[in-house]
Amino acid sequence: GRHEVWSWTTATKESLCLMWQKVRVQLMLSMSFLTTVFWYCRRLYSFLAQLLKRWSNYLQSKLIRNLSVLPEVDLLGYSVREWKGETKQAKHMREAYEELFRSCHIKYLRQVKRDNYSVVRAVLFQIFSQGIPFPSWMKERDILKLPEKLLYSQGCNWIQQYSFGPERYTGPNAFGKLRKCMEALKTNWAEISATRDHEERGNMCNMLFSDESKEYKLYEAVKFIMLYEAVEAYEQIKSREEPVHNLFSLLFARDSSSDPLSFMMNHLNSIGDSVCLDQVELFLLGYLLQVKIRVYRLHRFNTEEFQVNYPDEYRREWNEISLLTEDDRYYHIPLFRT
Repeated sequence: GRHEVWSWTTATKESLCLMWQKVRVQLMLSMSFLTTVFWYCRRLYSFLAQLLKRWSNYLQSKLIRNLSVLPEVDLLGYSVREWKGETKQAKHMREAYEELFRSCHIKYLRQVKRDNYSVVRAVLFQIFSQGIPFPSWMKERDILKLPEKLLYSQGCNWIQQYSFGPERYTGPNAFGKLRKCMEALKTNWAEISATRDHEERGNMCNMLFSDESKEYKLYEAVKFIMLYEAVEAYEQIKSREEPVHNLFSLLFARDSSSDPLSFMMNHLNSIGDSVCLDQVELFLLGYLLQVKIRVYRLHRFNTEEFQVNYPDEYRREWNEISLLTEDDRYYHIPLFRT
């Protein structure tokens, strides 16, 4: 009996040992497989993370490279970099920047692309980034119909000679191109101003102002609105039906813009191509967009023309934006900090 019990116990132990050996082999194989899978997954994750990081850096660098309004930089640091040396002009400019920093609480600036759309770009960028809504007159009428009204209702066939900045295009397709510009302005303005989150709105502005073809349409739309309002004011002056703003009297007092056609041919057509807006047109720009444009003119430091408002007559409810210029040609965006 003892022999039988011993044999049964031995057989059981041997069976369990044999079974454990097989299970252990399977476990070792499974663990080895899982370890290998984990290692490959980790390598894949690391590879994808590196790939995503490189792609993100590429997109960010591409975006920054194409941005027409650069990220903010320290004001005094910019002044020192841009105006080195001990010339009279360099000292004058550094003093002007120090005055902005000390008295006006301007601590940073955003550089704006130096081309002949500079001032229009700086103005529109601030309007969009601040979420400023449409001017009241734009809410009352559809700006998309302005090219059609000017061409057909008011018989201004000469708008076929309109030039689109560096794309000096004239011809019968000008009307269709103008309408696309007006659509771009209305759509982007409405979408961005409706965005309440400041960071999201800033990202939308950066995307818009890094796409040259899109932003040029905005500037051409603004130029055309200036032309349209000049035609309206000119008709009112001729008919003497109602008084017009005195800036139109200044506009048409120039030999080079005595009427809307000469204003377009001698001034508006060149904006974006070979010239920027001059002082009278800055008055008109602020008036039409219903914003008070405060300009710090550094080359006029220590004179009464150091700070100028465009227009000089404005309504209290208008939003205020600020520009900074060293030469009345190229403009940057000053940023205030208390």
